[in-house]
Amino acid sequence: MEIDPGPQPPPRRGPSWMSPRLAGLLAAVLAVLVALALVVPDLRLGGSDGPGASANPTGTAVAGSPGPSPSRTFVRPTPTPQPTPLIYFVKSDDSLISIALEFGTTARSIGFWNRDRYPTLDPESEAYAPNRIGVGWTFTLIPKTTYDEDAEPSLPPSGSPSPPPSVPATPIPAGPAAVVSHGTRGTNHVALTLDMGGRLDPAVEIMDWLVDHRVKATIFPTGKLGSTTPIGREVLQIVRDHPDLFELANHSWDHPSFTELNASQMADQLWRTEEALAPLSGQTTRPWFRPPYGAWTKAVRDGVGAAGWQYLVMWDIDTIDWRPTSEGGPTATDIEAKVLANAQGGSIVLMHLGGWNTLEALPGVVDGLREQGLRPVTLEEMLGG
Repeated sequence: MEIDPGPQPPPRRGPSWMSPRLAGLLAAVLAVLVALALVVPDLRLGGSDGPGASANPTGTAVAGSPGPSPSRTFVRPTPTPQPTPLIYFVKSDDSLISIALEFGTTARSIGFWNRDRYPTLDPESEAYAPNRIGVGWTFTLIPKTTYDEDAEPSLPPSGSPSPPPSVPATPIPAGPAAVVSHGTRGTNHVALTLDMGGRLDPAVEIMDWLVDHRVKATIFPTGKLGSTTPIGREVLQIVRDHPDLFELANHSWDHPSFTELNASQMADQLWRTEEALAPLSGQTTRPWFRPPYGAWTKAVRDGVGAAGWQYLVMWDIDTIDWRPTSEGGPTATDIEAKVLANAQGGSIVLMHLGGWNTLEALPGVVDGLREQGLRPVTLEEMLGG
């Protein structure tokens, strides 16, 4: 006899609470998540450490891998900073050297960077006139960078603007440099001037003695010795530390005879010296220039004046202390006697920081001048700028 089980429930197809519409919505969401997982490898349905994490996130089979491979991280390289050019508009009280000092570069560098726009700033041109710049001129320059004169080809810094309209130059007032061998007579002023263009010892000891005894003097270094030698730089540091005692002047870059140079070469000698010594000494060398060997002509006066130096400084007492006694040069006693026998108000005394017996002669010279009622001063104090 068969037993009737009675009515049977329909086959179970899912939770009784899930409607067909809800099931379709869940399926759509799941499909979107799967698609995102394919596009973004690091997306995991179960979290990075959950059951949905991939054993190989890069999707690359790794034979014998003991565990999950670390994901690769891209690090963008840090670019090397490059010098940034800037544009500078020339003001009425600017000079090429003052602009160079402000931005930590050199006047020659500014000239090279801008010579296509302003040909008179080209240090390699016979028309080089770095002292003649105009209000409103526009310079392109790179702070704290020096132009490499050995690099070729010569190119201005990137970012140079189009050349501005021509602006008339406002030159530093310049005529022929005046030749001076002494100041006004009848005063009690005597200018002690010390060149540094050859032998360097005992330059620092002489400077220290002048400091210790509060003696004023004008120092005439060459640009090359003053800026490229340890002794020269130490002398300039002493000048910088004692502006109340020392005044800086120009003795050319490397001591050539100016009678053999053209005007452009003279300007280059003077400005190379100025831009080398000014940052080290804290002073300009203008308006004083002493021509090497004391050699000058009308052309030298014209060239030096056009470059911006107003005075060719000579002397009326030459100690000849640069010559050693073995070659007929003076002893310390000779130097002292010569100065004291010839000194008068307005005298300019020529000595050398590398003089053979200058250090030994200085105490007698200074004491003797003071006993005669004469007072050592700088050229500025005697002649004015």
